Amino acid sequence: MRGMQVIDADGHVRDRESDIRPNIELPYRNRRGSLVPGDEWDSSMYGRLGMDIHDVPTRLRDMDQEGIDVSVLFPTVSFSVSRLPERDYAAAYCRGYNNWIAGVCRESPRLKGVGLVPFQHVPAAVAEVTRAITELGLSGIAVGAFGLKEHLGSETFWPIYEEIQRLNVPLLIHNSRQGPAGDNRFDTFLFKHTVGRPVETLIDCAALVYGGVPEKFPRLRVAFLECGVGWVPYWMERMDEEYEKRQEEAPLLKAKPSEYMTSGNWFYACEPEEGTLPYAIDRLGEDVVVFASDYPHWDGMFPYVVSTIRERKDLSDSIKRKILGGNAVRLYGWSG
Repeated sequence: MRGMQVIDADGHVRDRESDIRPNIELPYRNRRGSLVPGDEWDSSMYGRLGMDIHDVPTRLRDMDQEGIDVSVLFPTVSFSVSRLPERDYAAAYCRGYNNWIAGVCRESPRLKGVGLVPFQHVPAAVAEVTRAITELGLSGIAVGAFGLKEHLGSETFWPIYEEIQRLNVPLLIHNSRQGPAGDNRFDTFLFKHTVGRPVETLIDCAALVYGGVPEKFPRLRVAFLECGVGWVPYWMERMDEEYEKRQEEAPLLKAKPSEYMTSGNWFYACEPEEGTLPYAIDRLGEDVVVFASDYPHWDGMFPYVVSTIRERKDLSDSIKRKILGGNAVRLYGWSG
């Protein structure tokens, strides 16, 4: 295991409004109240969980302690941009966020940011994909689909995917704990977090497959993050079974859903201690599973993420190397 590069495929930043607001152009910078919709739950249990990390030196120190060489940085609160009804403001917010995260990453080559684009404003989203990748040097485009008026497989969003594919960067599905939309039955954070993120991820996966996105954009790399990999074998079988009897309702598909999901272009982030990981790798292949620290969030395992994977007895060293770094290189399109 010596000499290997460890790449955290999904870390996070604390994207405070005080950081983002100065990067948003006028007049949108003057928006009163919260910049994006907030969350009614306190995931920190009133400060008992998680870390309030904002500065790059502290992050780099913690990466050294964890044993991480490179960390890909995702938003936290800014994923709520998908819930904004005002298209032009959503576009301005995404530009402001991308300006800010690009500035953070300029502080160290070990930090790689991903961009946000306004899916509710497709022409602006396409333009921002181009700017975020070619001008700001970001490493992919992330989306949390909760709040959008159409599912991610909709033809409406195809121009966005076309540009992402052209630029050879990944589409990164990273859902919030919100879903399913309109459900009011959750009475604890525990309940909502248990259900929300996986349900939204299953919806997005089915939408992309049944919508024909992997057929229309065969070189587009897609990743499903922060939901483990245990769901994937089940969802492949479930979708194949449904598709078998109703193929005319997914007319663009030329193969079974599971074949697209195991094509080598779709990636999945595992949990370090996930018991079903060996079985999932057997079904998916060993080249499409990456790891995510989730640092500095409340449900991360800092500083034991990397060591937990390294010490597993049910994975070979070659598979560990791929999970801890090699597969992330393929996902993000970096040279190995």
